[in-house]
Amino acid sequence: MAYWLMKSEPDVFSYADLEAKTAKGEVEEWHGVRNYLARNNMREMKKGDLAFFYHSNIGREIVGIARIANESHPDSTAEPNTKGQIVWDCVDLEAVKPFPRAVTLAEIKGTEQLSEIELVKYSRLSVSRVSEYEWELLCKMGGL
Repeated sequence: MAYWLMKSEPDVFSYADLEAKTAKGEVEEWHGVRNYLARNNMREMKKGDLAFFYHSNIGREIVGIARIANESHPDSTAEPNTKGQIVWDCVDLEAVKPFPRAVTLAEIKGTEQLSEIELVKYSRLSVSRVSEYEWELLCKMGGL
């Protein structure tokens, strides 16, 4: 199993929105990502992988855990390129559980053991990798 971190602006789509969709038996297409490294990360995701759900811009904090419900497929919001191909992919997500206590970006940056986490190293990347060690530490920090 691999671990990931996925960012969303909570005023556009929040963890509560994901929970509501999951409660109705629906998944969320993680569409609109237009960065090649983030797209390639999604192409590597496997069904069942886990991801932190990070509220960006407003809050700047990890608020919950999501699961990859379906592997990489063409992004339904992407326009074809000049060759008629869709080059942007996405995955489908479902909610797993909220963090009992959100973990802020300030806390992450202030934790020496997390100095190499991609969230900090590549701050503009919307879909990033998380090591198993980082995953376990952040879950502990979030009260899980």
